[in-house]
Amino acid sequence: MGKRDDLIAQYADDLRNKCGMEPDMDLLTKVTIGCGPAIYNADASTVAATQESELETVKNNFLIKKLALSDSPALMEAINSVIETYGRSERNKYRAVVYYMLVKHFGKESIYG
Repeated sequence: MGKRDDLIAQYADDLRNKCGMEPDMDLLTKVTIGCGPAIYNADASTVAATQESELETVKNNFLIKKLALSDSPALMEAINSVIETYGRSERNKYRAVVYYMLVKHFGKESIYG
């Protein structure tokens, strides 16, 4: 198994153990690939949930640009909901896991179809 496969397995563990959901491995793999090289960078691979600017980046670059959602307060509510599910105290909130949960939240799996 390659490094990406190891990371996907780690993300699946987080979804099961920290978020209480059984991951759709095909979708998780596609979301992870969609994150590009960021998954290999210690800083870029996680979401700093305490930084408002980071949450804005997730909203603008992922929800609005990638998932083609319209800007509304519901986007930030969804991000905060996902952060709560992951656990605010969880230090490493992996970007791929957060994005996966947002895709599921908004029912946008077809984008990765």
